Amino acid sequence: MILLAGVALGLLVGLGWAGKHQVPYEAPKLRTLWLVLVAFILQYIEQANRLPILASQLLFIGFVLLNSSHLGMKILLVGAALNFIVMLANGGFMPISFETAGRLTQVNLLDYPAGTLFGAKDILLPPEGTRFEWLADRFLTPSWFFYQVAFSLGDVFIAIGAFWLLAWQPKLKPQP
Repeated sequence: MILLAGVALGLLVGLGWAGKHQVPYEAPKLRTLWLVLVAFILQYIEQANRLPILASQLLFIGFVLLNSSHLGMKILLVGAALNFIVMLANGGFMPISFETAGRLTQVNLLDYPAGTLFGAKDILLPPEGTRFEWLADRFLTPSWFFYQVAFSLGDVFIAIGAFWLLAWQPKLKPQP
């Protein structure tokens, strides 16, 4: 959800700047865009299996590296790397605390043991049992927002990178 916000806002800002300066919007030229689709599909083909989820993360990092000439992709790479590190350190899933996950559902999660899969890629872990807990899915969208979701620091970098990638208009470079 936070990535979608970064994409939507980046596109709106990019279109707005291009329109204001009366130049056509120029979408970034990205190679191997199909890797993103494969990475997305891998996260959902077999839940409770960490190998497709880790493979998904690696494919996404590969896509970002192949397109790292864009500043937005460099920012995005930081986020993807942070997410990969915390997932790898916690058994291949993104850790989420019982408290954070409990704010997203009406189910009493205290009845579930640590290590229970929560959603497609999250795993319920207490903060003291989480490696790199500060990189876990620990932030929530505001309560007034129409859709509640947890996200990580890596997700924030990914959203900022996506925003920058789509908002930046190369034709609007300052002229000497």
